[in-house]
Amino acid sequence: MALATDRATERIARVEALDDQLKAGSELSTIERLELWNDADLALAEALSAVYLLSEAHPDDAVREAAEAQVQAVEALSSARLLDRDLWAVFAEADASGLDDDAARLLSHLLRDFRRGGVDLDDEKRACVRELTDRDTELSLIFSRNVRDGRREITVPADALTGLPQDFIDAHPVGADGRVTLTTDYTDLLPVREFAAERATRVALLSAYNDLAWPENDSVLAELLEVRAERAELLGFADWADYETETRMIGSGPEIPAFLSRLDAASADAATVEHARLLERLRRDEPDADVVTIADFWYLLGALKREEYDVDAQLVRSYLPFDRVRAGVLDVTGRLLGVEYRPVDVPTWHEDVASYDVLRDGERIGRIHLDLHPRPGKFSHAACFPLVPGVSGRSLPEAVLLCNFPRGLLAHDDVVTFFHEFGHLVHDILGADQRWVRFSGVATEWDFVEAPSQLLEEWAWDADVLRSFTANAEGEPIPAELVEKMRVADAFGRALEVRRQLGHANVSYRLHVDRPGDLQAETERLYSETSPVQPLPDLHPYAGFGHLTGYGACYYTYQWSLVIARDLLSGFGQGLMDEQTAHRYRREILEPGGSRDARDLVAAFLGREYSFDAYRGWLAGA
Repeated sequence: MALATDRATERIARVEALDDQLKAGSELSTIERLELWNDADLALAEALSAVYLLSEAHPDDAVREAAEAQVQAVEALSSARLLDRDLWAVFAEADASGLDDDAARLLSHLLRDFRRGGVDLDDEKRACVRELTDRDTELSLIFSRNVRDGRREITVPADALTGLPQDFIDAHPVGADGRVTLTTDYTDLLPVREFAAERATRVALLSAYNDLAWPENDSVLAELLEVRAERAELLGFADWADYETETRMIGSGPEIPAFLSRLDAASADAATVEHARLLERLRRDEPDADVVTIADFWYLLGALKREEYDVDAQLVRSYLPFDRVRAGVLDVTGRLLGVEYRPVDVPTWHEDVASYDVLRDGERIGRIHLDLHPRPGKFSHAACFPLVPGVSGRSLPEAVLLCNFPRGLLAHDDVVTFFHEFGHLVHDILGADQRWVRFSGVATEWDFVEAPSQLLEEWAWDADVLRSFTANAEGEPIPAELVEKMRVADAFGRALEVRRQLGHANVSYRLHVDRPGDLQAETERLYSETSPVQPLPDLHPYAGFGHLTGYGACYYTYQWSLVIARDLLSGFGQGLMDEQTAHRYRREILEPGGSRDARDLVAAFLGREYSFDAYRGWLAGA
């Protein structure tokens, strides 16, 4: 802990010294100025990444709190630099002639950052922008902390676990009062929502989950939305969505609802048909039911897939013990991308963490850390966190997965999630051989970053891939026939899942653009009007919607990236493990990091511009 915070303090001092050197160096060439800026970028990344990770993953409350304070200090310095007119002048006056493509790209992005930071505003407005930017950081940290610490518990009668796997029941003993305790941790939430035959059990736990971090985050989010709106207006943007999208593939705020409208049209008819089947199935259990809620959605999908597609999720789980899945993900991605993962014993923040050096052709190119099980105070979803930025010849990249998988058998959805998040991890490592920190790792436009991870999910659906690492208690791999049934069954519910994601995207966009006075009522309205699967009434899911801080108004990103991912998959026509295709994918998509525009990366791999057709075809399979 002391090492990480001391390093942050030292790196902050180094950045300030580098900035002084830049401002005093009128004789410096443009490339020398960029090199000094790059040194400062490296110091900032080293300062921020470690303390941000500790704020989300360290088991000690005091350490997390101290790390949050350091995150605020580093973020404040970053925003202050972009308001420094003397620093801006160093680059505004720089001669771009003679720069290579990467250096010219860095200078262009840097000047754009200064403008977006507010450097050209008058003194009063610049001071206001700085105050708002710092407050955004503070509120975002509070919001995330409340979600992380917002774990809820409920109790249910012992007979309310009907339908749940026996290993789950064994892990939840009956208390002296005859009741069983369930938590909002994913290790409880996901099995309950899929397997609990008692509707009341599902509703009780989903209700607790949808009130995560409420009421604490109600006022936090309301202020955050106002802060962002005011900041966008000062910087000359129509709203926060317009500010965020200027640097993304989509290009502008109004393009978000236009894209969401396209998704709406593509999924509406199939979702109506799917919903009718869910409602009919629900009425077999609840004859008087007149609405399918989000507490019914996964349970009904699982029931229909079991009854009509012969896919029993509990049977599938029996082939997916955690240790084999972890080893399998490492083996498959290693063979696919031409790397090796070698276990290494290094100090970490928790005993659960497993660390590996990443080697290519016997040479170490980075390090990864896997922190994969839930615990109190830990980040409660699944994500990749950078730890050390990669810079060619100077610094090898390190990155971390924070997930919340059970220690025993995994659901197939867990395996899909594992592959997805590992996609971010390998992107961060393989894309890190860059001269400029700005372009190192997962540094593409934000609405492209999910595409490589969504693509890698496909490996979790391939019979040969799964056969290479799965095994039940008898040592038998998952049968290819079962995997094929899983693939067929997966198409059912796809349109409704798109509608669910569309609901999240509408909430993300509309809360930021419209800033409604009643967050609860507007969020419930948006969800209820987007999908025939209805939200549970009178709850506050926005208070626990962690992506509202990082993704802001732009949750559309997940479906935008999926459009691209489905098209990228078409490049693997010779098979998912085809060595030549995998090498080309690594070279054209992953290794460039952020040194080229995402559209150019995709065109280089596919040999053409990406299109909506593959996504439309995937959705038509529902």
